Order: sequence, then structure tokens, then C-alpha cells
Amino acid sequence: MSSTPLRAGIGSAPGPVPPRPPGPAPGELPAVHAAVVCVALPGLVVSPEHGQLTGYGLEGFYQHGRRLLSRCQLRVAGRDPIAVQGRSISAGRARFLAVVRTAADGGPDPGISVERLRHADGTERITLTSSAGRPMRFPVEIALGTDLADLGAVAAGRAGPELPATVHDSGMRWTSGGAHCAVTAQPPPTDALASAGVLRWAVELPPGGSCTIQLHIRTGRPVRPPGPGASPLPSAQEARAEGDDPRVAALLACSIDDLRALLIRDPAYPADLYAAAGVPWRCGMAPAEALWAARMALPLSTRLAATTLRALARTQLAGPGAESGRIPGPLRDAGPFLPPGCTGVEATLAFPVVLAEARRWGLPEPEVSELLPAAERCLSWLAAALGADGYLAESGPGAGLVRAETQAHAHRAAVLGADLLRECGRPGADAWLTRAGALRDRFRAEFWVDDVGGGRPAAARTADGRPMPLLGGGAAHLLDTGLLGGGRLAPGLLDKVRTEQLARLLSGPALDSGWGLRGLAVKEPGYNPFGHRAGAVRVHESAVAVAGLAGAGYQKEAVALLRGVLAAAEAFGHRLPEMYAGEQRTAGGAPVPHPAACRPAAVAAAAGIQLLTTLAGVRPDVPAGSVALHPLRSAPLGEVRLAGLSVGGEPFTVRVSRLGVGMVEQAAAWLQLGG
Repeated sequence: MSSTPLRAGIGSAPGPVPPRPPGPAPGELPAVHAAVVCVALPGLVVSPEHGQLTGYGLEGFYQHGRRLLSRCQLRVAGRDPIAVQGRSISAGRARFLAVVRTAADGGPDPGISVERLRHADGTERITLTSSAGRPMRFPVEIALGTDLADLGAVAAGRAGPELPATVHDSGMRWTSGGAHCAVTAQPPPTDALASAGVLRWAVELPPGGSCTIQLHIRTGRPVRPPGPGASPLPSAQEARAEGDDPRVAALLACSIDDLRALLIRDPAYPADLYAAAGVPWRCGMAPAEALWAARMALPLSTRLAATTLRALARTQLAGPGAESGRIPGPLRDAGPFLPPGCTGVEATLAFPVVLAEARRWGLPEPEVSELLPAAERCLSWLAAALGADGYLAESGPGAGLVRAETQAHAHRAAVLGADLLRECGRPGADAWLTRAGALRDRFRAEFWVDDVGGGRPAAARTADGRPMPLLGGGAAHLLDTGLLGGGRLAPGLLDKVRTEQLARLLSGPALDSGWGLRGLAVKEPGYNPFGHRAGAVRVHESAVAVAGLAGAGYQKEAVALLRGVLAAAEAFGHRLPEMYAGEQRTAGGAPVPHPAACRPAAVAAAAGIQLLTTLAGVRPDVPAGSVALHPLRSAPLGEVRLAGLSVGGEPFTVRVSRLGVGMVEQAAAWLQLGG
């Protein structure tokens, strides 16, 4: 390749820039279901399948929530390459293949192939390879552009025009206010034209030869801020799944890869990492989802739970008043008939649960002691927030409404909080068990709606006591009771008869789409197969249902949902989105993506981990030095082996045979099999 330096002054003055392609209307969320997304937060790249960044919609390289490059269009020999394939090869990398036909090609076979390897860290490697039997000489151009817009402005359709470029070093530079971005190329281009943002090379390839151009997109901040310590999660090479069904290996590897890619550091405390909610829309902390992701990842390590809990403890509201101890969080849509719910309340109720279960998995006692005061503040907030009737009612837009899902979270917090307080020698355990018992009794009396089909739990009760008999996937949280000592599951809000009826409902055709659990049953008013909490399949809820059904002894129902989500995961390349359409599965069909779903998403990636570990049913009690196995006895996926898990901070490997028998292959020497 000819690689003479930039000629001084060529194109150095800013000039007019090409018009931006038309995108979504202002306020209209761009579709991302067909995009190829690379993520290693705070780095992110959103690309179309053909690999050419045109500036349309969300396309571009991002770092720290700012779009550094929106346009990166390659031309070879004066032609646009013909795209043949574009796909993710890991959470943070994508590969795009294209070919180029030149005037010298005598038939349909292209003589030049183009490979573009794109990384979320802000690099792109372009390799051109000749298949011709003669030397080839041709020009290569890369047109670059950016608006340096915030991700939120891009998503809202208010990105603004492209900025003028200046020649900088061996590439281009853009500046807007206090933000800037520079793109450098190796080898340096032969020429640069700032007015069009174009870099040019004169390429010479011998027969069968190749050449590579590397682009580096940089701003003044490091791509991944440095911080002490390693990742709180093992790599996909350290934690592995294998078995008769090859999907288990792919799902675990991709789930771990995605969850690690979503980890971000607390800016003020860089030793603490937590999972961002998902890309491209929610690249920051979502308290409840960060806790649920850490909880579902406990079989891999307690480290993510510890760092997430520490980060959230620092956000707790302090001082006198009813809000003291609550973790703040935004409102979240709750479907067509319920007002938005506060995710901060959900996080506050999850905090003591995650701490209690992390202790069972082996979180060291000094760290438990450090976090215990924050858990006690969460419980104190709950005690003050409970009404005279023992329920935790909504405040804000839905003031007075009592949700069934919220009562499930509150009951779990009370029971596991009591267990945590007692074992840590803190006062209040008996009072919390009394509150939990009272809530359980009242819920069983007032939250069940009888009908000819055997009844159903009410989704909520209005402020004047009327039940709302909507049937939705949120009912799965009634089966998520939490882990106590000795491998025991905590009691739930439903009795055995009604738990059995709920199992039938969750596995029935109204809720089970064949790809997972719908957010709202198909015959309910307001059902929308694409509706968030109104009919779409939410992967987190499906995983909660599978684990809850298995724990309650309804393994047939659990297996049906498990098979559906595994089939969906395979169709999505094992990178599960946060949700997808609740369309009914048919022979030869495929799950329908939701155009605005985050992918990857923390709770979806962690749900993949929970689905697989449910097969083995590992229930540790590290303080007591024991671990119990409760595998799915039907062995629905044949033999499965999970290696590189962690119990008590030591490697843990478990195998489930084709007969459904669980066997521990590796564990700490002091750990006894029991339960």
C-alpha cells in the first residue's frame, strides 16, 4: 500500500458537510432490533447489518454516552462494497464481510473481499484481500462524520447536523463546545479532504495479497476507566457449561460475555462495579435491575452482588422522614391498566434479599457486616411504609393501589430480612416474621379471585379494596420466595392449592407463548404482543417462573417454559433481548423481535445464567458449610455439566446425569452435601 504522509494543508479548512440521511421523527424511538450492537461499556457501537455507518438513527461509535462517530462509509475502487454478512462475534466485537467487483473482473466472481472488524473500544480494522491472479491498484476512501451528540438526543431524534472536520495528525478531528473526537488511521492516508471528511489511500495488492487499514476513534477520556481489582464475574472460559444439548454451552458463554460487557464503575468508587440496565437505551444504573442481575449471577460469584449493594447503599435516602432508607429510582411502565411503579421501592425491597442470599452463597462475613446497616435501613423504611392493613401500597401516581407483585417483594424482604437479622445477631427478626405472617394471611384471604377455571391471583387491589383480576406474567414473582438456610426455600404468599393453580395458569396457552412467559394473558383486555408488561415476553419474568415452578415442585411446567426460552435464545444467537413479542410459537416459526428492546440487557443476560443453574438446583448454605442439590429430575436437556461456578469463594462443578441425578464434581473440602 502507498502510505505517503498527509500533504500539509490539504483540506485543512473546515467546509460544508454532506446532509444527514433522514431518520426517525423527533421523539420517535429508533428501531434497533436489526442492528449489530457491540458493547464494552462505556464503549458502544451500533451498526446496520451491512456495516456501513451512514448516520441514520442510532448508528455510530459511542463512548461515555456521546456519539463520537456517526458516519464511516467505505468505498473501494470507486464502488460501495457489496455486503454479504454482518454479525456479532462477541459482546464487544462485530465482523462485517463484503466483496467488490471491479471493471477488470471478467465474470460474476468478485476479485476483492473486505473484512471489517469493529470493536466497542473505538477501533476498526479493515482488511482488503485480492483473489486476482494479477497485481491490482485501486483507490480506497473512507468518509467520516459526526455530530458529537449525546445518546439521549440521538434517541429522541434531536442529534443536530454533522460538524465540520479539520485534518488532524493522520486523520480527522471534530470539536463542539467542550467535546471533541479524533479519528486516526494507520497507515496514514495518502490524502485527506476535511470538507467531505474523506481519507484516501492508493492501494497496490500483489496477486493474492492483502492490506489492512486500522482506525482509532478517541476522545480525551479512557474507554474503560481504570479501577482496582479484576472483574467481579468470571470469564466465559472460566465458567463453562457442556452437555448433550449444545445450546447450554452457547447460552452460558454468551450470557456471561454480555453481562461482563455491561459492567460499569461507580465514578466516585472505582472498585465497585455494577451492571448497567442494557444497551442502547439504558447505559447507566437501574437500581432494581442491577440487583436482580447480581442475584441471578450469584452462582458465578458473590462479588457482583457485593459491589452492587455497596454502590446502592451510598444512594439510600437519609435523614428523618418517611422516605429515610429508601433507595431512589425512576418510575416504570406497568401495563395498560396499572399506574407506573417505582423501581426504587423494588430495589429497596430487593436489597436485604440479595444480601441474605449472597451470604448463603459465601459472601464473606466482614462484607455482610459492612452492608448490614444498609439492609436494616431498607427494612426500617418498609416497616414505616406498611399500612395499617399490613400491605405496602403505592404512592405517587397510583396512591393507595396495592400490587400483588409488590407484596411478593415485600414478603420476601421480610422473611429473608428476618433470617439475616437472626443469624447476624441483630434485633428485630421476630417482629419481621410476625409482619410476614400477617401479610401472608391477609393476602391469601383478599388477593384471590375465584372463577370457573379454578381462580387466579389478583394483579392488584384498588384503594377502595376492589380486586383487579388481570392475569399476567408478574404473577410469577409469587413463586419467587427466596433461599433460607439448609437449602430450604422460604414460604410464599400462596398456599399449596393456589400455588398449583398458579402453576397451571403460568404453563397454560394464555400465558406461555411457546417462547416464554407473556407479560399479559392473550384474552385479557389491552393485550398487545409487543406491549412491555402488556403481552411481550420478558426474559427475566420467564426465568423467575422457571425457577419458581421448579422450586415448588412443578417441574413439568417449569420445563415447558425453559424449553421455550432456550429455543428463543438459539434464534437470537444466544444473546437474549430484554423482551420480544408474545406471538404464539408455530412449527417452523421464530420469535419476533421487539424493535425497541435492549440487547444485551443485564436481566436477560443474567436470566440465561439462572435458567441453566436451575437445571442443577444448587442451594448452598456456606455459613453452615453445606450445599444441597435439587436438579430437574426429568433431565430435560440430557446430561448437563456446569463448571467454574463458585460456592464459598471456591470453584464448584456440578453434573446432572441423564437420569436427573445431581453430582458434585468439585467443591471446597469443607463443604458437605446435604439437604
